[in-house]
Amino acid sequence: MAWITRFLTAVAFLAVGVIFSPETFGSKSDGTKSPNLSSFIKLAHLLSFSTAWGAALWVTFIGGIIMFKNLPRHQFGNLQSKMFPAYFSMVGVCCAISVAAFGYLHPWKSATMPEKYQLGFLVSASAFNLSNLFVFTPMTIEMMKQRHKVEREANIGDEIGWSKNQEAAKTNPKLAAMNKKFGMIHGLSSLANIMSFGSLAMHSWFLAGKLNL
Repeated sequence: MAWITRFLTAVAFLAVGVIFSPETFGSKSDGTKSPNLSSFIKLAHLLSFSTAWGAALWVTFIGGIIMFKNLPRHQFGNLQSKMFPAYFSMVGVCCAISVAAFGYLHPWKSATMPEKYQLGFLVSASAFNLSNLFVFTPMTIEMMKQRHKVEREANIGDEIGWSKNQEAAKTNPKLAAMNKKFGMIHGLSSLANIMSFGSLAMHSWFLAGKLNL
């Protein structure tokens, strides 16, 4: 994960530079830009945004639900513990590139208020995603591993769904407490993911308004 941290830090500094001092990165003082460079930056923004949006849509509303309904619970949890760090890393990189690209194309000093709002949405999506990558996901995974250990001692976890867990928790105070703590941490992670998705959704509406079909 160390390389992800370094990469995101570098892109964050790039984003700050292109937002507040775009001439440093190729813009002229009069606000004009190289047409070829602008086209490349627009492509980078579009591809990065669409990748983040598509991944968030699939993982949040389709893939995760299908896996939960069809995999044994411990197998599902172990798979998610490997998938989510990669998912949040990829979306984090895509959001960082989108912020840098949008900041270059719409420098803060000359941007309209709607453009500033859109930059805010992109920054928010990146921030919510990074909070998941570095805070909530590691906490959720660690809590999941602890709960799996307790569940194995109770001979549950190989079934699909929550029914056996909920039944065992009625007579196992330790498991009930772990369920409560896991639910709280997982809820915060899910909320951050939904907020990131919502911010990207707001930007998709802005981009749709720019299309001339």
